[in-house]
Amino acid sequence: MMNEQELCKKRLLDLSRQAERKGIVLFSGFLNLNELNIYRQCQRLFESRSQCFGGIPYAERQMVAFFPEALSFHEDQEGNCPWTYPITALKAEPAHPKFAESLGHRDYLGAITSLGVDRGKIGDILMGEGCAYILCEESMAPYLMEHLQKVRHTLIKLSAVSCEEISTRQNLIEQTGIITSNRLDAILACVCHLSRKQALELLRQEKVFVNGKSMVNPNYSCKAEDIVSVRGFGRFIYQENYGSTNKGRLKIRYQLYQN
Repeated sequence: MMNEQELCKKRLLDLSRQAERKGIVLFSGFLNLNELNIYRQCQRLFESRSQCFGGIPYAERQMVAFFPEALSFHEDQEGNCPWTYPITALKAEPAHPKFAESLGHRDYLGAITSLGVDRGKIGDILMGEGCAYILCEESMAPYLMEHLQKVRHTLIKLSAVSCEEISTRQNLIEQTGIITSNRLDAILACVCHLSRKQALELLRQEKVFVNGKSMVNPNYSCKAEDIVSVRGFGRFIYQENYGSTNKGRLKIRYQLYQN
């Protein structure tokens, strides 16, 4: 019996094979960070070309487009392809803001999965000011708009919006910290409020991703605009080292994604 990793690999290889042989573009569902890592590991085995996109830049959950070599000649000079990903952005707002609870990512995800929706149909869920943005497969949008009416005890309303609205209104919390070195394990310990030993354990367990790629090397030096995702802790954008303390420790700035 195949395990989850083997099933994921088989599914991706099959989509690639069908896309090349039928001469059409085929899409995966939304892949999580582990599945995206499997995708990158087996890219050399694909029969077709492929690209990832999650609806917005730096999306954590992304959809893979598999397309035949012939279609790659239709890309423009900026690498834009002659197709659109079947992704819809929905904005969720309280129907009665005065009586609304404070809702987070887990609340929205729980409400969606309680409807029996496959997690692979849902991309990133991002918190905005008094609202949430839900990226989903295009075919799933009508179902969610009809059936997702309540999150916890709060009545909500959904509307379709452009993906550009999410990028411009996403809430990021500015933070600063002090680290002993620019090593990834030190930055993780600072941002996630862990010991260095605990940070090293997260890396060993392959729970840390930098710009969507699994990272196990604690010596990696974060660069400006690196997006670091830590399973169980959320994600952040590393911004810069902006000086040092009297004891020679480094001062850093980063932005936390609001959950």
